[in-house]
Amino acid sequence: MCASVKYGSRGPALIPRMKTKHRIYYITLFSVVLLGLIATGMFQFWPHSIESSAEWSLDRRSVHDAPLVRIPMSSPIPERGDLSCRMHTCFDVYRCGYNPKNKIKVYIYPLQRFVDEVGVPISSTGLSREYNDLLSAISDSDFYTDDVTRACLFIPSTDVLNQNSLRIRETAQALAMLPRWDKGMNHLLFNMLPGGPPDYNTALDVPRDRALLAGGGFSTWTYRQGYDVSIPVYSPLSAEVDLPERQPGPRRYFILSSQTAIHREYRVELERLKEENGEALLLLDKCSNLSQGLASVRKRCYKGQVYDYPQILQESSFCVVLRGARLGQATLSDVLQAGCVPVIMADSYILPFSEVLDWKRASVVIPEEKLPEMYTILKSIPHRQVEEMQRQARWFWEAYFSSMKAIGMTTLQIINDRIYPYAARTYEEWNNPSVVKWSSVNSPLFLPLIPPRSPGFTAVVLTYDRIESLFRVITEISKVPSLAKLLVVWNNQNKSPPEAIDGLSLDQTHMVERSECINKFASVFGTMPLKVVEHRADPVLYKDDFPEKLKSFPNIGSL
Repeated sequence: MCASVKYGSRGPALIPRMKTKHRIYYITLFSVVLLGLIATGMFQFWPHSIESSAEWSLDRRSVHDAPLVRIPMSSPIPERGDLSCRMHTCFDVYRCGYNPKNKIKVYIYPLQRFVDEVGVPISSTGLSREYNDLLSAISDSDFYTDDVTRACLFIPSTDVLNQNSLRIRETAQALAMLPRWDKGMNHLLFNMLPGGPPDYNTALDVPRDRALLAGGGFSTWTYRQGYDVSIPVYSPLSAEVDLPERQPGPRRYFILSSQTAIHREYRVELERLKEENGEALLLLDKCSNLSQGLASVRKRCYKGQVYDYPQILQESSFCVVLRGARLGQATLSDVLQAGCVPVIMADSYILPFSEVLDWKRASVVIPEEKLPEMYTILKSIPHRQVEEMQRQARWFWEAYFSSMKAIGMTTLQIINDRIYPYAARTYEEWNNPSVVKWSSVNSPLFLPLIPPRSPGFTAVVLTYDRIESLFRVITEISKVPSLAKLLVVWNNQNKSPPEAIDGLSLDQTHMVERSECINKFASVFGTMPLKVVEHRADPVLYKDDFPEKLKSFPNIGSL
């Protein structure tokens, strides 16, 4: 039997028709729910004002949703940058105030999209992944505050990590428009790739007034000691390639060079060293038979043989790090990750975080002119010291190089230590791994070459006109080891104080004896033996267990 089916004009009526009053009720209910959803969506995704939430979070606000800010052509441009700036002249420590946790507070400006008058962005890349990671790490740290009135340090959300992607003038104008800019006072900029062709300056070219610069390519000419912070050039391979820690000790190759596009003179010299030392030195270059892209970045070649990079770095005891177009090289980070001791040849380069890190424990720095002697220099280093340096190199990477978070937190900690020096990290805290796996006692090869921090005392001597007594008092007080400073208060307003006496050169008797000594030298040698030099003779360096070739004055200990 077949059930009868009613057909209507729209097909089979499988479900009985609703009564009109019920249909109206459900339609009304559905409409109310739909309107509620639409209203909720509009509230969530409506472009709020930047001032509605001071908290910085890229997760809550997409770069494309950030407010658009037009820069008038007539907007002021900051000064180039004051090379004389120091923490006591260009940084207002009073903004930091008393803090029971000895922690500076850092404010990150809300995200904005700066464009010029015709709508062209000031940056071709916007916000890079690296800068986003950096700002996110800071916003999640104990340093961060969303209260601008409590902030000691201000960080723009404008990405200046790579100068190649910036419009210099417009970026400087955008910085000057920040509400708390105040000539850059207490502002911190992060930059890893400074300069551009053909000069490749070693510091960010964007005019920045008095702002601090955490830069990845400083030279001794552009670095403001105790003010700027020298940071590493982050290597993207750090996050993409996992290199498990390898036990220190002898490896397949003694020296390895993996950089591409180095200067021809360096390449020729490295090839000569290769000819002289054979398999002990592996000289790699760019693979010409591979297409451009990610695959070629992770490969290196030698005479048609292809090697995985950076894995090959773990097969060598020492890895060469030469200057390229820029002083700072991402290669340094790759080498440290591999636990290979970097051999750094980049004259005038300020090593990353050198304000607190003792690079003698993890690297060998050789003047560029001594590249031909590199093999001899490295061979003179004891095996035990090489193993210690391999461990230290890997630990430096883990603690300070491995991520944008590590780089950012280290930078802020260095600035924090300057502002709260009485609570600053010690040499050991900066340079010793928290857990020393290989020994319960630190190696005496790596003891700090500086005395422990000690404030000492200041002696204040009041005098009127008793010169001989004054000199006797000064002589006796100066013998006290803990004396830091001696201040003489001269109370005789009718008579000028005696001339200063900090050296023997002002003593006339000494002048006569010195002249006689020099004349005696000249008569013995038949000529003037003294020459003007620009090298620094460190009175302690000669005792270090360090290659003799690197000592400008190896015989200073016999004087």
